[in-house]
Amino acid sequence: MERRRFFTRLGTGTIATLLAVPLMANTLKVLKQRKKGGILGKEEIQHMVIFDLHHDKGSELALKFLNDGQRILSNISVVNNFQVFNQVSSKNDYTYGFSMIFSSTSDYDFYTNHPDHVSFVEIRWKKEVTRFQEIDFKPFFK
Repeated sequence: MERRRFFTRLGTGTIATLLAVPLMANTLKVLKQRKKGGILGKEEIQHMVIFDLHHDKGSELALKFLNDGQRILSNISVVNNFQVFNQVSSKNDYTYGFSMIFSSTSDYDFYTNHPDHVSFVEIRWKKEVTRFQEIDFKPFFK
């Protein structure tokens, strides 16, 4: 009986607020993860490329290529969460990786045709990369 009076005194608005707090907390958690690149939105594309360079692993020329790639490509306005990777799996013999996220197919197309990307590919990529594998993903479950 005391419990009923307690909930009656609280009122439905207070109870609804208390029930909504976990839902809002989860929404904020998802938004933070998306901001950090943890979860793709249904229209987002994760573009990744793994590759090897003519340069020795860890050499100054390799580091220059990776730094220049990050600096140039991440400054294209539609590129989100640009990352540079060292490949560590024994199941894969590529050395490095680039990863980035686009909000939409039109952003991906904009990036592909952007003069800074085209220039990087023509001047650096084609001359310094020995082989590569490119993959692009959208979420399967929406």
